[in-house]
Amino acid sequence: MNRLFGQPLKVVNCGLSSFADNLRLAGGDVIHANWQPPALGDVDAGLDLAWLMRHPLVEAANEAAFARYLEAQPVLADVVTAADALPAMNERKLILHSGPPIAWNDMCGPVKGAIIGAVMLEGWAADHAAAERLILDGKVDLEPCHHHDAVGPMAGIISPSMPLFVVENKVNGHRTYSNLNEGLGKVLRFGANSTEVLERLRWMKATLAPALKAALAVSGEIELKPLMAQALHMGDEVHNRNSAATGLFIKRIVPALLGTPLPLAQIREASAAIIANDHFFLNISMAACKSMMDAAANVPFSSMVTVMARNGVNFGIRLSGTGGRWFQAKANPVEGLFFPGYGVDDAAADLGDSAITETAGGNPAFTLPALNFAPTAAGIDARKVADRGILPVINTGIAHKEAGVGQIGAGITTAPMECFVEAIKALADAVKHHEGRAS
Repeated sequence: MNRLFGQPLKVVNCGLSSFADNLRLAGGDVIHANWQPPALGDVDAGLDLAWLMRHPLVEAANEAAFARYLEAQPVLADVVTAADALPAMNERKLILHSGPPIAWNDMCGPVKGAIIGAVMLEGWAADHAAAERLILDGKVDLEPCHHHDAVGPMAGIISPSMPLFVVENKVNGHRTYSNLNEGLGKVLRFGANSTEVLERLRWMKATLAPALKAALAVSGEIELKPLMAQALHMGDEVHNRNSAATGLFIKRIVPALLGTPLPLAQIREASAAIIANDHFFLNISMAACKSMMDAAANVPFSSMVTVMARNGVNFGIRLSGTGGRWFQAKANPVEGLFFPGYGVDDAAADLGDSAITETAGGNPAFTLPALNFAPTAAGIDARKVADRGILPVINTGIAHKEAGVGQIGAGITTAPMECFVEAIKALADAVKHHEGRAS
């Protein structure tokens, strides 16, 4: 022991970094390990996590869920109105929003503004005040897009008259949906609801959607995985950067538009709108990723994450093995670049269903040239998130916290760890119940 302390020593410090700082000040040679207890130090969750790691039921379930995800073959099949696609829209006044469930009084400004705009778009109310009264009186139901096989960026609003992209998984026939992208500026998905915004939505229903539907009838179904893979090779990440994907889509859809019997003026208007909007493909990629993740859903005991979504207040995840249950925590702020005149105090918290793209990640069909065309990582295992403390990173736009202002920047954020800790507890309870073990 005396000989040991007579030699040059190197200290490995775990825990508080101040311990390492003090040793350095005293002249010590220190390596600080950036470590913290798994599952946020929750003892019960940590024990559940240790038990679930390499559990044969969970491992087998994850293999099955991941195989279904890889097998999915999403195609853009059609464009239809929400009322035609979603049966619930014909049974009651229903508006869908992004993220996990949330009550009207708890919603953020952009989502409230977008819902009010949708109520007016449907003709259920003549002005903002009347629309809000209708909602407060319980005469309009508000539910997550994910509860209806759908997704929407930012506020994520879908109302009965809105046109939807229809994506079908050719392996199992399951269909998923997304609304059409409005472009940038003051748009409904960022909470704007002016006359200009509503008129643009009416034009999309009357002119753009029928043109897209007619073009798809000419082109036939468009396979989306090859298109997305090519866009990745061209520099897109098929979430916040969609220029290449939109360009590839234009190459498919414009020749088909020219093959329709539609009036030339309508073809010109529709083509111009798509070409002017680099984000046009975003909503299609979201529905495609939703299709792939839905294929992996509802595999008992799987710890694979199938949904990550935000409503501007809370962040929610769902696991394949825990059914449709949401695990929620306060949504993190977004770290990014702001447009001139805006800052972090102006921003709403993380918002939108577009994190379905990060949930899907990649797979062997999606490769990256910068990594010698290695397949991109795919599949989020809630166990590994809680164990390693490495949170999924999400690329997103930033909405102003007040309705009507619109987008004020873009950046990145992470999912909150609390969601994964609660999911681990629930999954452990399900496995224990199956095995007849006491909690």
